[in-house]
Amino acid sequence: MVEARRVLRHALWRRLLIDSVWATIARDESIIMRDVKGVSSSGFKIDVFRPGDAVGVSGLFKEVYGDGYPVKIVYDPEEFTRAVDRQEYIPVVARTPEGGIVGFSSFYRSAPNKRLYEMGLSMVSAGYRSTAVLGLLVRRLVKVALASPCLDAFFGEVVCNHVLMQKSSGVFKAVETAIEIDLMPSEAYEKDENVSGRVSTVVSTRTIVPRPHTIRVPEVYGDYLAYIYNAFDDSRAFERSDERLPDDRSTEFTVQIFEGAGVARITVNEAGSDFETVLDSEEKAARSRGVTVTQVWLNLSWPWVGGCVEALRSRGYFFCGPFPRWFGEDGLLMEKVEGRPNWEGIILYSERARQILEFIKEDWAEVTRKIEGGTEKRENVETRREPPKSS
Repeated sequence: MVEARRVLRHALWRRLLIDSVWATIARDESIIMRDVKGVSSSGFKIDVFRPGDAVGVSGLFKEVYGDGYPVKIVYDPEEFTRAVDRQEYIPVVARTPEGGIVGFSSFYRSAPNKRLYEMGLSMVSAGYRSTAVLGLLVRRLVKVALASPCLDAFFGEVVCNHVLMQKSSGVFKAVETAIEIDLMPSEAYEKDENVSGRVSTVVSTRTIVPRPHTIRVPEVYGDYLAYIYNAFDDSRAFERSDERLPDDRSTEFTVQIFEGAGVARITVNEAGSDFETVLDSEEKAARSRGVTVTQVWLNLSWPWVGGCVEALRSRGYFFCGPFPRWFGEDGLLMEKVEGRPNWEGIILYSERARQILEFIKEDWAEVTRKIEGGTEKRENVETRREPPKSS
């Protein structure tokens, strides 16, 4: 139970930290437009992480979170430095002239593809929160991404209960591709008066190193994907996915369950003819742990991905959008949400994001209608059956 709470706190912190990053950029666009070199008038320098910064980074985490941050590597300067050397983290810091660390932000690996990084883990020492340090950190982080030999693309997730943070996606030239529906419980934002019900997030991706390739398109999502990829910053060729799930492959999932948030995240590493059997087993296990939102990522390079989509739709899953480079090739996110999603709680800034939401709502409605229709038919059949005759 304690470990479950730690995992939930980590997920909530990650959301809130990402939120604070994008909000700072959106409030002061001059942070993005003006170069700041050397030590600023505020008494700090924005710089790439150096091994000597690790002790200060550990101290900053202790200041902000005490000893309770669930990713314990940040409290071990030597191990964190080794993780940076392994390129698991690509951090930047705000350093005072005396060498103290008063700000931190990082790219980090969270996807199966080790060359796709997520942006986040941003924090500022209490005495510097009235300065521009957070926006400057993120600005420098994007510059680092452009020069990094190990980073091909990055993505960020921003909440949909208001538009403040969404406005900054264009500043970073990131393109919206998906919306994670009802991702976070409202308890994560209990101090925010704009929150009523679960909170969704917009996913935006920026390509650094292009990788044009072919994706296999499930027929039911052809129009959706054509619209989303039309304005994406890397090219894709489309081929129809019309093959059956292969008999010579065994389905393999990677599953993460966040019990406090009620979320299961399933990455489908391999899919074969046993896909539905394995899925049903994992769903049953997730329900027993209180999961109300189940996310599934499929690989759009598979000629049989359409078969996976139909199996998921028959169980109540609906379209949420592509995740470029998720597997190296692109991924497709589908979700199943217990009950009706909190559509009214989704507020979107761009016309593009609003169109993606319309696709999602359309597919959810169709999937729900089919499932409810099938249930009604089964119930009607049951009521029409004659009771067995007594002997």
